[in-house]
Amino acid sequence: MFTRNFGLEIECTGITRERAAQVAAEILGGTAAYAGGYYGAYHVTAPDGRVWKFMYDGSITCQRKERGRRISANSEYSVEMVSPILSYREDIGTLQEIVRGLRKAGAFTGSDMGIHIHLDGAGHTPKSIRNFINIIASKNDLFYKALQIEPDRMRYCKKMDEYLVERMNRRRPKTFAEIESIWYDGYAGSRDTHYHESRYCFLNLHSFFHGHHTLELRGFNAGDSKGHLHAGLVRSYIVLALALNNQALTQKSASSKKPQVENEKFAMRVYLNRIGFIGQEFKNCREHLCQHLSGNSAWRYRVGA
Repeated sequence: MFTRNFGLEIECTGITRERAAQVAAEILGGTAAYAGGYYGAYHVTAPDGRVWKFMYDGSITCQRKERGRRISANSEYSVEMVSPILSYREDIGTLQEIVRGLRKAGAFTGSDMGIHIHLDGAGHTPKSIRNFINIIASKNDLFYKALQIEPDRMRYCKKMDEYLVERMNRRRPKTFAEIESIWYDGYAGSRDTHYHESRYCFLNLHSFFHGHHTLELRGFNAGDSKGHLHAGLVRSYIVLALALNNQALTQKSASSKKPQVENEKFAMRVYLNRIGFIGQEFKNCREHLCQHLSGNSAWRYRVGA
């Protein structure tokens, strides 16, 4: 599941975009430069030629700390880090270093800030796209509780629309054109618009049809419950995204039916093991993704803390 490339966006505040770019440049051994434009961007060019961007995002509530208290700040403190195309085995360590570096420099998050993971759309078929939709639909409730998606962010990562899921499974589209037609049904305006309303879902296909041919997962908080950037959480989210993508690509079919969950932790642990979270390597990932669920991960019917 780690053969697929990905990219991600991390939203934060607490430091300026210029300072965030400087931190990344120091870690990467690259150079930071002001690129400007509408997003007031700073670009960091790594020695391998890849560019990391630090951009303005209007959805971020800008803050900084003064004497330990969070206070309002100007738009320079709106920071969205946009990674280049990454590979898990080669780049996860560097990405985690950058996250730790930003946190050490003073970056923090709020309830309106998230992480968006873009998965390479190469190799997907109409069948695998429908699989992905059904996988997310069936796990909607479990994922939203496990990931602690804040109400402030719900409008930007809505649950999979039941009407869309029903149409997708009733029509069983055989072409991308048919899937695209179903995806945009009910929306007004040009599909070529970057900020098209259809994109604000846990699984965003607008980027697949009218973006960089990626499938975007938007249901991840940028920090932990205390507003700290957390490198371990970031890794857990990436592994989950890659595992879901691999399941959609390799599974013969997927149902949208929501399973009965009398023990949330057990259900999540079993599901994570099924999609590849096996062994000591992913122990921390399993813990991060199960920590907010009720029940007992070891016993299905012995429900406890």
